[in-house]
Amino acid sequence: MKTRLILSLMLVVAWVTACGQSGQRGKQAAGNDVPVFLDDTKTIEERVEDALSRMTVEEKTAILHAQSKFSSAGVPRLGIPELWTSDGPHGIRPEVLWDKWSQAGWTSDSCTAFPALTALAASWDPDLAKLYGVSIGQEARYRKKDMLLGPGVNICRTPLNGRSFEYFGEDPFLSSTMVVPYVQGVQSNGVAACVKHYALNNQETNRFLTNVKVDDRTLYEIYLPAFKAAVQKGGAWAIMGSYNLYKDQWCCQNEYTLNGILKGEWGFDGVVVSDWGGAHDTDQCVNHGLDMEFGSFTDGLTSGPSNVYASYYLANPYVEGIKSGKYDMETLDGKARRVLRLIFRTVMDRNRPYGSFVSPEHIAAARKIGAESIVLLKNDGGVLPLKDEGKILVVGENAIKMMTVGGGSSSLKVKKEYSPLEGIRERFANAEVVFERGYVGDTGGQFDGVVTGQDLNENRSAGQMVADAVEAARDADCVIFIGGLNKSNFQDSEGADRQSYELPYGQDAVIEALAAVARKMVVINISGNAVAMPWVDKVPAIVQGWYLGSEAGHSLADVLSGDVNPSGKLPFTIGRQLSDYPVQTEAQYPGIARTEAIKMGPMEATIFDAEYSEGLYVGYRWFDHESIVPTFAFGHGLSYTSFEIGEPKVSGSVEKGLTFSIPVKNTGDVAGAEVVQLYVTARNSSVERVPKELKGFSKVYLEPGKTATVKITIGKDAVSYFDAGKHEWVAERGDYSALIGTSSDVLPKTVDFKY
Repeated sequence: MKTRLILSLMLVVAWVTACGQSGQRGKQAAGNDVPVFLDDTKTIEERVEDALSRMTVEEKTAILHAQSKFSSAGVPRLGIPELWTSDGPHGIRPEVLWDKWSQAGWTSDSCTAFPALTALAASWDPDLAKLYGVSIGQEARYRKKDMLLGPGVNICRTPLNGRSFEYFGEDPFLSSTMVVPYVQGVQSNGVAACVKHYALNNQETNRFLTNVKVDDRTLYEIYLPAFKAAVQKGGAWAIMGSYNLYKDQWCCQNEYTLNGILKGEWGFDGVVVSDWGGAHDTDQCVNHGLDMEFGSFTDGLTSGPSNVYASYYLANPYVEGIKSGKYDMETLDGKARRVLRLIFRTVMDRNRPYGSFVSPEHIAAARKIGAESIVLLKNDGGVLPLKDEGKILVVGENAIKMMTVGGGSSSLKVKKEYSPLEGIRERFANAEVVFERGYVGDTGGQFDGVVTGQDLNENRSAGQMVADAVEAARDADCVIFIGGLNKSNFQDSEGADRQSYELPYGQDAVIEALAAVARKMVVINISGNAVAMPWVDKVPAIVQGWYLGSEAGHSLADVLSGDVNPSGKLPFTIGRQLSDYPVQTEAQYPGIARTEAIKMGPMEATIFDAEYSEGLYVGYRWFDHESIVPTFAFGHGLSYTSFEIGEPKVSGSVEKGLTFSIPVKNTGDVAGAEVVQLYVTARNSSVERVPKELKGFSKVYLEPGKTATVKITIGKDAVSYFDAGKHEWVAERGDYSALIGTSSDVLPKTVDFKY
């Protein structure tokens, strides 16, 4: 209380002094009165309106744009503080200099790295999403960040997308379900979650220049639901626009998506933030829904001299336009009102907690989330879990390479990252654990001045490394190959897409050579994306390991040893080859270049039109539609135990909520968790419908021999489609089926129902 009283007095003194100096006495406090905007017993809306009434045009525009790489100005005259943002969504980015990407050289900004969002999605556990959000929000709050630039919820349309690892997978329902508790968890710390990248940011190739052409039904059914859930159910305080265009307008200044859908249809009351350098035109920024402008380039226009933030589109050009009568005050007040609302929700909320940083609780959370996200794809012969004895050969660069550095803006500086090899050696202390490199991938290890310190140089030839690994495998009790992708350019990384669906660096040949001599073999794929697995029939055990953050090695060892029974499920489909996926033509991806250039800020640029002609058929919807058998289906994931799904019972109605009560029994001898999944199919629809859609799921933990009943309730939204002609959701009367099981290709129970 004493601290809060001192802060209140300081703010009042600052305000009174400033008003006296400026000659603007207006609503100046008399005696012991506190200005409304400083009085946190008033509603936020009352405080916003009071503060707005006291601000000049210059002050209103000043809070709409950056003053440094990651901060925006407050109103010093009124004692309103500045706002500080930080990249996420997997951890709090290290500090950089005021207006450069260079490191600030702090020794206290080494954070907890949490698993990538594809990993979180693979847990299929909203409670873990809440734990994730609370934990990362606490780290942001401790570092005095007011807005976390995440989470990302764009749909994985193609497995080549370099940024898929930052998203929740290919399904809009899964993404929507997981994003809500994440957002709520972050914001419980008085830190805004800035959900990104809105909208249709599904590729990194030509990401600044791609104009997406998609029909309204596909837009509303596939690409918007997670954003809508974040806003309407999660209560997100901020949304970040994407770099690409839609209907020939950049999405950071887009009349259709920002004013029409986000603020109009969904009633969003937060701020729309530009991605860094995503604003291009003052007229459109003013009129098409952007509220806060941030820029990769110091002045928002070029890579010119420092400290010229006044050149931003929502800075001096906006002020001049207002004074000349070109722009109206109502629009300016609307933007300033939203930013003030954000300020009062965050930095001026004196009741928000203080947060914590790299705490034992956060390390434990990272380890738990990582372990529960790991997907056991294959386990023939019960190769896993491993015994803590004999000789274990670990092969592969990804067993030792740090994965928290690189990948773009989500790159982190961590206190400690436990590698898979470290985790295995620690857990299997009674075994002889031997390591062979097997292949050379990326020997670098730095991003924006953060360096891993690892020396990954290798003198042996590729052939010699394979030969050495094969020789070591001959007398090993088990061979664990740990490979996959990494965070280098053209792999899992912002700014560039993958150039091939296959594993890089000749890993397929290494795996085949090891499989020919190994007694038992496990392949662990570390990636945020699907990859080709031509050796799938030659190895008995396959694990999808993800980018697991600070506790990667411990999380993996927990599952390999059986200390944790794997319960992760794939958030995307793993096809056999790239041609299995729906995006096939140049017109679909990466798009066709136009013949005429357009204006892009002070420059001209060539725009690429990308046709989303596959429509609704994304991910498993396409595989079902085309009857393509994938390597591993969406929702697939094995366990060290077995489960039995009983006969569902149904109660209620679609109108008021149709509840499916589903018995689940652990029929094995190991405790574990299963994810019961419910898909809906329309049997006699008058419009085109996909074969089935995920509309509910529930994760249940059971001791051996125990049975529990999970309840999944669906409503009208589960049978609705978006009618583009009427521009509304329509719940069509007719016959439907609920398909219930444990993955999109294992659905043994069918329940017919009507609406």
